[in-house]
Amino acid sequence: MARRILTALVGAAVMGIGAPAASAATLDDVKAKGFVQCGVNTGLAGFSAPDASGNWAGFDVDYCKAIAAAVFGDGSKVKYTPTSAKERFPALQSGEVDVLARNTTWSINRDTALGFNFRTVNYYDGQGFMVRKGLNVKSALELSGAAVCVQTGTTTELNLADYFKSNNLQYNPVVFEKLDEVNAAYDAGRCDVYTTDQSGLYSLRLTLSKPDDHMILPEIISKEPLGPAVRQGDDQWFDIVSWVHYALVQAEEFGITQANVEEMKKSTNPDVQRFLGVEADSKIGTDLGLTNEWAVNIIKAVGNYGEVFDRNIGAGSPLKIERGLNALWSKGGIQYAPPVR
Repeated sequence: MARRILTALVGAAVMGIGAPAASAATLDDVKAKGFVQCGVNTGLAGFSAPDASGNWAGFDVDYCKAIAAAVFGDGSKVKYTPTSAKERFPALQSGEVDVLARNTTWSINRDTALGFNFRTVNYYDGQGFMVRKGLNVKSALELSGAAVCVQTGTTTELNLADYFKSNNLQYNPVVFEKLDEVNAAYDAGRCDVYTTDQSGLYSLRLTLSKPDDHMILPEIISKEPLGPAVRQGDDQWFDIVSWVHYALVQAEEFGITQANVEEMKKSTNPDVQRFLGVEADSKIGTDLGLTNEWAVNIIKAVGNYGEVFDRNIGAGSPLKIERGLNALWSKGGIQYAPPVR
């Protein structure tokens, strides 16, 4: 009997039955150190870039602040790790960062082989091309023989090769590891074309010595669903990061803003009461491992999704990117939050 019991226990251990140690408690680690370590881009205007004083700002940075606000009730409890396209995945895999909030495309390889989890898409994007107006081209199909600047270690590099091959076009890739190297090469005229996510092209054009001399071509050659990524093996942290995004979207749907969130606590709408944690028996926040003020704290820190978008990359920013697919589902886009109940 003792031998059978021992055999059963060993078998269970091998199969991982009842082995909670396999799931890293990222939330506990974050709380213990007192901040969220957030992986961001090394510098992409509108998305994540430091100012002269080293203060980070942008669309992706606001997501870092929103996660910190959900966990700590304070959006300032974040430290930023700037990562290149090549550095970002090792930084997340090694635990150097708690979440990768920089612009990263959700793909099957990254979701499986690299050991990451994606769920939310906070920016629906697609790859495009920027050229000098002096080239007198109106379409990417006119770019055969062009020298194309591209950043290595990205889905952009593969998409570029696929597009030119499928259209029987020739091109000369001019490849760099770091984003600032690609920018400098294109600005210096070392290549005719710059390709990356179209949102990035809008941002990068502002940094060129003569922005008005450049134009973005109409073609979108790929699907680039961008969003935060976490390591596999910690469902609680995965849920927190995911529902931070959904909270931002839901707040916009409810018309809850950074300015009116306290007033909206008085709403008689039971869905709003539940969302803002004022419903007497609400357990949404505590089920996440947070407080029931989690959504309120997010909105106080950064506003709703529409405010985050407009302030950093939309109508209220120098980029002036239209909402497009990133409008709410009820307004012609596909941003959609599952029910908060």
